[in-house]
Amino acid sequence: MPPDSPSAAHPAPDIQAHAQPPGLLQLFLAFAKISLSGFGGVLVFARRAIVEKYRWMTADEFNETYALCHFLPGPNICNLSVVFGARIRGIPGSFAAFTGLVGPPVVIVSILAMIYARYGEIPALQRTLAGVSCAAVGLVIGVAARMMGPLLRRRDPVAIGFLIAVFVAIGLLRLPLPPVLLIAIPLSIAVTYAMRRNVA
Repeated sequence: MPPDSPSAAHPAPDIQAHAQPPGLLQLFLAFAKISLSGFGGVLVFARRAIVEKYRWMTADEFNETYALCHFLPGPNICNLSVVFGARIRGIPGSFAAFTGLVGPPVVIVSILAMIYARYGEIPALQRTLAGVSCAAVGLVIGVAARMMGPLLRRRDPVAIGFLIAVFVAIGLLRLPLPPVLLIAIPLSIAVTYAMRRNVA
């Protein structure tokens, strides 16, 4: 492909080279900005910042890291900040990313909690919170669609099969999450290992 073609000049976010790793202050400020942007959940904004804006991870790397964090105890996005920070700058990086992520919201939520305790029964405020809930659901659906992109582009039948199976088990059949994960995780690892071994 010619070097001056549009595709060469602007590669897709999931195949771009990694940008310069951030310092501790930049890491803290980036996650603080993510947390302050994340009304209804910060996963959407975390992916946009890490993958598309700063290019600190590819889309595939983000999906793999988030998948790991999803299977760990605790809030997924907090796990992501700790894992990502450690990957970039070690233990200080984990502390900087985690502090940036949770620090500003803790201050804001504490203030809002005091306001809600005083004015929470007002109907207008309750309707506003209901609208925010709908927007939060839309954000989650949107980022899930973006994260599925790399899987669908690879056209990996095994990955897509596991995706559909887990969605059906949890989303439609309403099976408990822990048993589904206890079956899906080792099975997916075993199948992936076997396929790569056969290819090698």
